[in-house]
Amino acid sequence: MERIAERILSEDEAKYVVKRFDIIGDIAVIKVPHQIEHKKHLIAQELLKEIPYVKVVLRKKSNITGDYRLMELEWLAGEKRFRTIHREHGCIFHVDLSKVFFTPRLSSERIRIARMVRSGEVIVNMFAGVGTFSIVIARHARPAKIYSIDLNPNAYELMKANIKANRVEDIVVPILGDAAQVIEGSLTDAANRVLMPLPELTLKYLKYAVKALKNGCGYIHPYEFIRCMKGENPVEKVSKIYSNELDRLGVKYEIFSGRVVGEVAPRKFRVVLDIKLNGFKW
Repeated sequence: MERIAERILSEDEAKYVVKRFDIIGDIAVIKVPHQIEHKKHLIAQELLKEIPYVKVVLRKKSNITGDYRLMELEWLAGEKRFRTIHREHGCIFHVDLSKVFFTPRLSSERIRIARMVRSGEVIVNMFAGVGTFSIVIARHARPAKIYSIDLNPNAYELMKANIKANRVEDIVVPILGDAAQVIEGSLTDAANRVLMPLPELTLKYLKYAVKALKNGCGYIHPYEFIRCMKGENPVEKVSKIYSNELDRLGVKYEIFSGRVVGEVAPRKFRVVLDIKLNGFKW
């Protein structure tokens, strides 16, 4: 993006360029601030020249919103489509960015969690999307079963296609529905490990993650957004919030690890906690 800015933007315009962008399959998703919006198509065309394997350039026009975690995208250059195939850790994922949420920025997290999974585990993925966490785990660990839940019908259909494409039909079970209702209805006391990769709902749904674990024993991986002032520790701040909620739920627990996964906005961080639950206090 710096090279593109040098070629086609003035010095005043170049200072507005957002350098970081996502590449999902062969689609680049960029941000173009309104100050240089008049050159958005030119920037996109130059990006296609800069990265030959990118075939489509989309512009992110809004933040992620709604129950399905979608953002408004604008086509700028290349082939006119929103669908692609993304490859990660030896897995392939069919993705339609106009209909589902997908981020490549959790790639290292997906393989990190997979390496923690023990043979024979039963896992509940509460917010599975197109099946990324579930499929990476199924391909790189030896779980007995992964119940992969999502509320978005489009994500559910893509998840089913991805399960088949990666040949993990005997391990990953796709489920369409709200994770809380699914757990209450059929997955209470079912799991050894619960994944919660949706920061907007994780704290609200924590009690259902506890219900999903067998006798309240096992592992939970909540992801959370947190804003921090200068000098504040994001992991410590999130750990305190979750400690208070787990105390309220009456479980014995140990937060044995936590890390910042990324900075999603100035001073706003994505944090993951690795928590071991050891049953109820009563």
